[in-house]
Amino acid sequence: MRVKDAVGRFGEDTAAGHLTAAGLTILERNWRVPQVRGSDVRGELDIVAREGDALVIVEVKTRSGTGYGSPAEAVTADKARRVRRLAVAYLAAHPATGHHSVRFDVVSVLRRRDGLVVEHLRGAF
Repeated sequence: MRVKDAVGRFGEDTAAGHLTAAGLTILERNWRVPQVRGSDVRGELDIVAREGDALVIVEVKTRSGTGYGSPAEAVTADKARRVRRLAVAYLAAHPATGHHSVRFDVVSVLRRRDGLVVEHLRGAF
């Protein structure tokens, strides 16, 4: 496993634990849209969760330092658009979810020498 993949997996595990402790129910992790010829929608949703009757799509960003900015700053407008398109694909694949709203959150995981800093940004985009 590459270092980048290991850091990402660590961040997603940390985020899932944080979300569960905050009362969210994890429905999916690493939900993928397969590449389909002629479609520009492909990729992966890090975490799909439920909070009350809201479907929560969570983008997780993990960094071991802030030299390139905070982890949350890595969620660009392009990334937000891609996640929204993936959320539409998720809803199409799961039509009977019973959720009344969809929310997009970011969980930022910063690994520092003195410990972890986990930040949950609700309704981030």
